Amino acid sequence: MATRNRALNRKGLELTHPNAAGIDIGSASHYVAVPADRDDEPVREFASFTADLHRLAEWLRDCGVDTVAMESTGVYWIPLFELLDARGFTVLLVNARHVKNVSGRKSDVLDCQWLQQLMTYGLLRGAFRPSDQVCVLRALARQRATLLRTQARSVQHMQKALVQMNIQLANVIADVAGASGQAILRAIVAGERHPYALARLKNSRVHASNEEIARSLQGTWRAEHLFALRQALDAFDFCGGQLQQCDQEIEAQLQRLHITEVEPDKGKKRSKARNAPKFDLRNPPVPNVRRGPHAYRRHRRDHRAGGRQRDRYRHEQVPQRQALRVLAGAVPGHQDHRRQGDERQDQALCEPGGAGAAAGGCGAARQSIGAGRVLPPHL
Repeated sequence: MATRNRALNRKGLELTHPNAAGIDIGSASHYVAVPADRDDEPVREFASFTADLHRLAEWLRDCGVDTVAMESTGVYWIPLFELLDARGFTVLLVNARHVKNVSGRKSDVLDCQWLQQLMTYGLLRGAFRPSDQVCVLRALARQRATLLRTQARSVQHMQKALVQMNIQLANVIADVAGASGQAILRAIVAGERHPYALARLKNSRVHASNEEIARSLQGTWRAEHLFALRQALDAFDFCGGQLQQCDQEIEAQLQRLHITEVEPDKGKKRSKARNAPKFDLRNPPVPNVRRGPHAYRRHRRDHRAGGRQRDRYRHEQVPQRQALRVLAGAVPGHQDHRRQGDERQDQALCEPGGAGAAAGGCGAARQSIGAGRVLPPHL
C-alpha cells in the first residue's frame, strides 16, 4: 500500500503553458528563452532600445509564444511589458524571490531558461497590474506624492536657514509653511528686519503674542543664510506650481475614468488638509455625461415643496409597498385569497353555537370584526 502511494506521488508535472517564454530583464539588454524546439537558437539577447524591443516581440510571435514570464529589478521591465501586452501576449512579472534560491544558476542565460521552464509547468505567479487608464492615474498620484516630498525638503531648508541665523520662529509658530509663517518669511526675504513689524503679520489664530514672536525674530541676519532662505522659498513656490499642474492632470484623468451613471453620496464633512487636491475627488465636474435615475431623484427631492423624506428612499421601499398592498388586498391575485378567508370566517361566525351567535347574530359579529380591523392605507 505504501509503495502504491509513493508511485502516485511521483507523478510527473503537467504542462500548463507549453508556449511560454522567459525573459531576464536588464538595464542594457534582455535575455529571452523560448522552448528548445521552436528555434535553432532558443536563447537570444536583445538590446533595450525600442527597435530591438520590437524585434524581440516579432521573434516571440514567430516562435509561437503566447505567454511570457519576466524577472526584473527597478522599472526596466515597464517598456517591454507594455509593448508585449499591447501585442496580445499574456505577460507576467514574477517575483525574483520565488526563483532566486536555485543552485547552479550563475548567468543571465540560465536565468531566462529557468524562468521559461518554471512557467511551462505553471509554477510562477504574476504580480498584479491594473488597467492602462488606472496605471495613468496611479503614475500621476505617485508624481504628486514625489512633489510633496520635495516641497517638504524645501521647508526643512527654510528651517535650517532660520536656525543658523538664530531666528527661533519655529518655536512660537507651529508651521512655518502656514499662512503666518509664509507671510513673515516673505517679508524677511523682501527686506523687512524689524521684529514687531514682522510679528504683526501673524494670523489671529496664532496663540503666541506679538512680543513672543518679536523676541524669536531677533537674529544675526547673515547674508549667506538669507540667500539660502530665499532659494528654499523659491523652491517651495516652484513645487507648489507643479502641484497645481499635477492636480489638473489628475482631475482630467478622473473625468476620463468617470463611466458610471450613479453619483456618489455626499461624504462626511472633514477639515480639508493643506496638501489635499484643489478639486472635489468625490464629485468631479463631468460635462455631457448621461445622468441616471438617481440624479433625477435628487433634483426632484431638492425642489419639491416641503422636501418630504419619503421621496429620497422611494426606490428602496418597493418590496415594502408590495407587502402592504398584499395585506390590503390591492394586488390582483391576493384579493381572492383574502376574500375567501373572510367568507370562511363569516361562515364560522354564522354557524349555530359559534362566535356570531354569542355576539347577537352573524351580522353583529361581522360588524364588530370589521370595526376592529385596521387595514394599511392604499399606496
